[in-house]
Amino acid sequence: MAATETKAQRVERLKGELNPWEAYAEIVRFAREGWDAIPPEWLGTYFRWWGIYTQGDGVGAIGGKGGEGKATRHFMVRIRIPNGQLQAHQLRTIAGLAEGYARGIADITVRQNIQLHWVTLESLPDVFQTLWRTGITTMGACGDVTRNVTGCPLAGVDADEIVDASPLVHAATRMLNGNPAFYNLPRKYKVSITGCRVWCAYPEINDVGLTALRHPATGEIGFAVRVGGGLSTDPRLAGRLDAFVHWHEALPVLRAISEIFRDSDVLRQNREKARLKFLFLQHGWTGEKFLAAVEDRLGGSLEHGVPDDPPEDVYRDHVGIHRQRQDGLVYAGVAVLRGRLTPAEMRAAADLAERYGTGELRTTTMQNLLIPNVRRERAAALARELDAAGLRLESSPFWRGTIACTGSEFCKLALTETKGFARALVEELEARLPGFDEHVKLHVTGCPNSCGQHWIADIGIEGKKVKVDGALVDAYYFCVGGGLGRQAATARPIGLRVPATDVGATIERLLRAFLAERFAGESFRQFCARHSDEELRVRLAGGRVETTERDVPAGRPPHGVDG
Repeated sequence: MAATETKAQRVERLKGELNPWEAYAEIVRFAREGWDAIPPEWLGTYFRWWGIYTQGDGVGAIGGKGGEGKATRHFMVRIRIPNGQLQAHQLRTIAGLAEGYARGIADITVRQNIQLHWVTLESLPDVFQTLWRTGITTMGACGDVTRNVTGCPLAGVDADEIVDASPLVHAATRMLNGNPAFYNLPRKYKVSITGCRVWCAYPEINDVGLTALRHPATGEIGFAVRVGGGLSTDPRLAGRLDAFVHWHEALPVLRAISEIFRDSDVLRQNREKARLKFLFLQHGWTGEKFLAAVEDRLGGSLEHGVPDDPPEDVYRDHVGIHRQRQDGLVYAGVAVLRGRLTPAEMRAAADLAERYGTGELRTTTMQNLLIPNVRRERAAALARELDAAGLRLESSPFWRGTIACTGSEFCKLALTETKGFARALVEELEARLPGFDEHVKLHVTGCPNSCGQHWIADIGIEGKKVKVDGALVDAYYFCVGGGLGRQAATARPIGLRVPATDVGATIERLLRAFLAERFAGESFRQFCARHSDEELRVRLAGGRVETTERDVPAGRPPHGVDG
């Protein structure tokens, strides 16, 4: 190995030497022989292909070197849930694993997965085999592979959907996950396929987003395709290609795009600039060039695109009781604050899904949980039992609109603790603004990598550190006015950073200004759009303050912590 080998060169060399999907026996051997048997390349790279990464010590990035904190001898295990579709017995199994191996903690992620923490090396084979027996896996939930393919959690039951696209989600998963042709991509690769009208799977921030639409001339249902979306430190909203993709073309088009990404060696030179979006951001690619490359792979032209209909600025959380497309049926959407569930809550949800529904559950990109296929006349009884189990169908805008990443509690890259902070912040805002009833998305992310998706929030707060009376404390930098849909835009860095203890009061000032100054019918996002950064900063701070730069560190890129 050359002494001057870069981080990117090292990772590429390791991937070239071994397909981790073909080396599960090594994990079994490590579990048998103990921690000291694990070589560095497994701890730092290969484990991720199995949905595993080492857990931080609770201090976060500042406790280590080079932007990454110290690891413990425990793991995070991410369970892949394609389209967020679960059966009751599967959720019950996850509850048992959380109770037996993860100290009672399970988190729904922003990609519809479920994460366990505190998992030991010795327990990994049992965790994997238990999951496999129930038909779910951790394979491909992390690493330089296709991550969990997301879709509308209401696929097949949404009263207003264009088409149930979940069969394509599962077919895409079978095509890409575990396939040795796609184990070695330049970086993580995120795909969203949805047939709903509100784009709740966020195609705009995926590497590939397929959204259903009806051809205006023929009435045929097909897809628009967007490419190159992503957040992290260089956010980019996906651009639409000039193509109408017929249903039977969806998988070939997705494979072609995946091959283009896989074969783009220019993206393998720098880990920080290796996502698909950097073909557009740094290498001169255009939508026209990308479409030509897709068609070259397909061996023929795609039909020209037709106008699609991005949704209005809507709330995409599915919370509450709502009718389904099936006559007489409704679904129940539970608002799970921070996505965190206890084993008791998971078992209760599974039991209720079997008693009141058909044993199906759905996870969402807003870290919530749905129970579909409930008879309308039984909805009130289900609501009472959910409430008794501590699962909320009704909640404040702060409870239902708050998203939080893993944070320094478990993540080695985080600067701040997020899960406990988010809960306390919600409770504080509910006390400060009782009766506030406007939809506001409040996203908490513990570092600049945006695993908490602060770039698409009405109010996105990014973890920092500041000194207060000589002590280093958690702080947050404010980004305001983000959102997706028809007026999609990333949130604006507003030039204000405050200690974590002051965040609640800071948000209260802005929201009270919104209530006092808004135009009739104006949303919070529209209010932000018509004010300058300085005007918003004054309202947040309660007076004029100097602009604070966002100070993004040039450190290690995220490697699987985003769910």
